[in-house]
Amino acid sequence: MRRGFALALLLLATSAMADPLPELRLLAEHPVDGMRGGNLSGLALCGKELWTVSDRDDDQIYRLDTSDRVWQAETVRIDVPPVPDSGLPWGLNSRTWVASFVRGGDLDFEGITCDSAGNKYVVSESHAAVLQLAPTGSAAWLKISPIMVREARASGMLLHFNALFEGLAVNPAGDKIWLAAERERRGLLLIKRQQSVWDCDGGCVLLSEAGLEMQPPQMPKAKAVSRDFADLSLFEGKLFTLERNAFQVCRRDASTAKVERCWSFAAEALQEHRRYPQDYGLTEALVVDAEGAWIGVDNNTGARADGEKRPIIWRFAAPEGGWGGKP
Repeated sequence: MRRGFALALLLLATSAMADPLPELRLLAEHPVDGMRGGNLSGLALCGKELWTVSDRDDDQIYRLDTSDRVWQAETVRIDVPPVPDSGLPWGLNSRTWVASFVRGGDLDFEGITCDSAGNKYVVSESHAAVLQLAPTGSAAWLKISPIMVREARASGMLLHFNALFEGLAVNPAGDKIWLAAERERRGLLLIKRQQSVWDCDGGCVLLSEAGLEMQPPQMPKAKAVSRDFADLSLFEGKLFTLERNAFQVCRRDASTAKVERCWSFAAEALQEHRRYPQDYGLTEALVVDAEGAWIGVDNNTGARADGEKRPIIWRFAAPEGGWGGKP
């Protein structure tokens, strides 16, 4: 009890002493119609088109028609081959199988990204696997060395149901993939293509991190919550992390995962009319580009304070001086 009380005081003191993060400026918000399963859980900018996935749909992804304020999700069917064994233990796999009957979506797609050749990559949280979609539409699971999962679990990640891989990013050449482990512990991993197999180059784990952090002061009844990652975006050689419970986007060194700078979006996301009844963050999708950031909300079909029930994508302006500015 005393230890927990001391930790709470330390978190509060640290929060009070820290300089407030610069706030991103909201430019627009777009409800999304047409997602069969709702639950927008990833976002990618491929050329000039935005694409998204739902963690309830195993057989389709979505191209977004962004011509109006309300965006339309256009269905693109995919033929997914059987999932390979990633090395997750039987207990996690069995819970995934049971959950698929309750909520739908055995594959639990949680992130999408693309390379300069037009290949798209979708991460399956439930199977810790990555599906590659060629420009022709054909789908194949990447051959990922089981060492990746072993290293992640040895570092304390991928131990809990529904807390596995939550996002991914790929470099333009399509030979490096970063993966984000969601929480308890959260972490960042890097795998590289070596001929036909994706493997660790000296080690997969860039970051493994436990602990709590305070929610932003705009959150009603703010409390200390688990550190988490909800998505990744690679821009100009830097890795950007969507940190859902902290309502922030952070720029990190892509080789070491070291934090370089963070920006908050809490002031806009937690305005009273935009609040959801959940006492945690709901953002799950991130794309960073030169002009700003797209951030998507997975509202689990629940309504926010103004009654909006559709998934939402926000457009934030890039910070003054751009994303590469110094602290």
